[in-house]
Amino acid sequence: MKTVYSEDHKLRDAQSEIHGGEIVSPFECPRRAEIILGAVQDRGLGEVIAPDDYGLDPVLAVHDRGFVDFLATCAKEWAAAGFAGEALATCWPTRTMGAPHIPEHIDGKIGYYALAAETSITTGTWLAALASKNVALSATDLVLTGAETAAFGLCRPPGHHAAVDQFGGYCFLNNAAIAAEHALSRGKARIAILDVDFHHGNGTQNIFYGRDDVLFLSVHGDPLQAFPYFLGHAEETGTAAGEGFTQNYPLPPGATYELWCAALQEALERVSAFAPDLLIVSLGVDTYERDPISFFKLTHDDFFDYGRRIGSLGLPTVYLMEGGYAVDEIGINTTNVLFGHQDTAG
Repeated sequence: MKTVYSEDHKLRDAQSEIHGGEIVSPFECPRRAEIILGAVQDRGLGEVIAPDDYGLDPVLAVHDRGFVDFLATCAKEWAAAGFAGEALATCWPTRTMGAPHIPEHIDGKIGYYALAAETSITTGTWLAALASKNVALSATDLVLTGAETAAFGLCRPPGHHAAVDQFGGYCFLNNAAIAAEHALSRGKARIAILDVDFHHGNGTQNIFYGRDDVLFLSVHGDPLQAFPYFLGHAEETGTAAGEGFTQNYPLPPGATYELWCAALQEALERVSAFAPDLLIVSLGVDTYERDPISFFKLTHDDFFDYGRRIGSLGLPTVYLMEGGYAVDEIGINTTNVLFGHQDTAG
C-alpha cells in the first residue's frame, strides 16, 4: 500500500493549546506524523510518495469562500493587530446572540469561524493545511485511477472537525470531505465515509448532512462525555435528501473492543448495502487504550483486526489520517490497521 506524505506538515508547529484550564504544548504536533512515517518505513508497508498540488478549487467545492480567505490571512491579521501570541479564539456568537455579522477585527473574526478555543492558528498553519488536503487528494487519485486498490494519506493537520465554515479540534480543511467531493467530480456516484476516530467527525457530518450521494458513519465517544460535545448523537440521521445517510454510533467511557467492534460491524453492513464506488476511512487511532485525551480501550491487535474487517468489504479504499496523539504506539496502531486491510484485501 502506498503512503502519500508531505514534509510541509512541519510548517504547523503550534506552541499553545488550552487544556484543563492551562496553556499546554499541543497534543497535535509534528512528532505524530514522524512517528507514523517511521513505522510505515520500518515495517515496509510500501512506497512513500509526495503529493501533487491541486490548488484551491477542490477546497472551495466544500468550504465557504470567506472561511477559506480567513484561514489564509488569519495569522497575518493577528500579528498586524499587535497580538504577540498565537491566534486563539476567546469569544463566539453564542446561542443568545442571534444571527451575527462577521466582525472585521481579527479578535472577533476568529471567534466567528472557530468551533472551540483549544486550537491556535500559527504562521505555518495555512500552508500545512493546504499540503494536507493535497496529500488526501493524491491518495484518493491513486485509487480512483486504479493504480492502487487502497492507499494511505498521512494527513497532518487532520480534518474531520472542519465544517463548511468553521475550524477547531486541530482541523482547518476537511480532508475527507474534500476527497469525497473530488471523487464525485471525477464521475463517481456514491461515496462512503467511515470515521473511526475517537471523536465525532462533526465537520464531515455538517458538510454532507443534507445529501444522499455521501454516506457518513461515525463510531465515537458519546458527545455527552466527549469533544466536540454538541454533535454526534444517534438520532442525527440527516435531513431533506440526506435523511438516512448519516449514522452515528456514540459509545460510553471505557468502551472495550467488543463493544466498539459491534458498532463497527453495523457500520460496515451499512457501507456494504450502500455499495459505494469509493470508501474513505477517517483513520483516527486515538481509540487506543493509552491515548492521552480519549477513553476507549483498544489494544494493538484490535487495530489489525478492524483493518481486516474493513478490507474484507473489497472496496476501493482511501485511509486518511485524523487523530491519535504523540504516544510512541501511534505508529504501530496506524500501520496495524493498514496491514490488516492488506491481509484481507491483498
